[in-house]
Formats: sequence, structure tokens, C-alpha cells
Amino acid sequence: MTKPPASPRQRPSRTAVLNVTAVIAGLGIWTALSRLGVQSLPGPVEVIGRGAELVTDGTLTSDVLASLRRVFIGFALGTVLAIPIGFLMGWYATARALIEPYVQFFRTIPPLAIIPLAILLMGIGETPKVFVIFLAAFLSSVVSTFQGVLDVDKTLINAARVLGASDRTIFVKVVVPASTPFIIVGMRIGLGAAWGTLVAAELIAAQEGLGYRMQQAQLYYDLPTIFVGLISIGVLGLVMDRLLLLAERRLTGWQERR
Repeated sequence: MTKPPASPRQRPSRTAVLNVTAVIAGLGIWTALSRLGVQSLPGPVEVIGRGAELVTDGTLTSDVLASLRRVFIGFALGTVLAIPIGFLMGWYATARALIEPYVQFFRTIPPLAIIPLAILLMGIGETPKVFVIFLAAFLSSVVSTFQGVLDVDKTLINAARVLGASDRTIFVKVVVPASTPFIIVGMRIGLGAAWGTLVAAELIAAQEGLGYRMQQAQLYYDLPTIFVGLISIGVLGLVMDRLLLLAERRLTGWQERR
């Protein structure tokens, strides 16, 4: 006999248990590798101690706030611009023909390769750092939104037209809701790209930030500080990603979920 599917109440608790188990297993493997002396790998206790020192003297707090500010501004600007352009490309064939070549062209250029040009054109302040992060988030989100509009079930659109709905009503009531899952996926990918670009962006004459601190630690072979930076970026990115997933569940409650 096949087991009955887990109830909605059982799934979150089971997922939480599996998540905790995975974290404990990861810490155990990390501890074992550090005790074996693999490439002078610092252990969890050493990294936690270094993190506590950086929190106590205020260094980690200022770095986190600086990096969060850059990522949030770049990601927000990229998403706000990407969504309407993606809708425009997906809904109007003329706009698609005019804009898509540029989008696809710049997608093949890594945002990190734009850094030298950004420095020359924008100087060494905050603007080039935010711009590089913005570009990474924008290119991920615009393609996903565009694809979401293209993949809307044509049967739904035709049915709405048969019922007398105007193009505006179809767009607002059919296309936008049906595209929302694609938009959220694009935002999640864009968020990952934004954090992935952060370290390189903070090469641009930064004086604070997680990427900057990790680069300084590299000069002195300060592995615990590098691990603190990596874990901080991972935790912040994970929290922001979970918030996007929460927004997706609220906005797409009509979807069937596995």
C-alpha cells in the first residue's frame, strides 16, 4: 500500500527537522575536516569566536549594513526597472523586437566585466558599486518576467476575450497573476546574482562591507574572518530569499503546490 500524502501541518515540521539535521551534519563535517588539518581550515568554534570579536568592536555590524545597503538598492532598482520592461517585451511584439537584442547582448557580458568601465564613467564612490549590482539583478529579472508573459496559457487569454474583456483587463486580471511565479523566480535569481556580485563590487575603493573585509583578510591569511564574511553573506541572502518565497506564497495562493 502506498503511504497517504503528508498533511499540510506535517510538511513544515518535517521540513524543519530535515533542515536542522542538514545543518548539524554540515557542522559535524566542518569540525571533522578542521581537526584533520585540511588546508589550515578553521573550525566552527574559532569562526564563532572571531565573529563575536567583530560584533563586539562594531566592525561586522558596519560591514553588514554597508553591504546590505548596496545590495538592497541595486536589487530594488534592478527589479523595479526589469518588471515593466519584461511585461512590455512580452506583451508587445514591437517592443520585444527593439529591446530583446540589447537584453540578450548584455546577458552574455558578466557584470564583473563592467567594473573597469563603471569606474572610468562613474568614479570610485557608491554609484559604480550599486550599478554593477543593479545590472546583475536587472538582467536576471527582466528575462524571467518576459518569459512569464510569453508562457501565459493562450486559452485563458482567448477565453477572456470571448467574454468581452478588454486588453487592459486581460493584462491586469490574467497576464499579471499568471506571470507572478516567473517574476518571483527571476527576483530570487537576481538576488543571488546581486550577492554574488557584491564582493567584486566592493573592490571599487570600498572602506567597509563584507566583501571589502574578506579581501583585507585575504592579505593577512585571516581565514576565520573570511569565513565570518562568507557565512554572513550566506545567512543574509538566505533570509532575503525566504522573504521572497513568503511573498510568492501570498501572491500565488491560487497555485497548486507539491
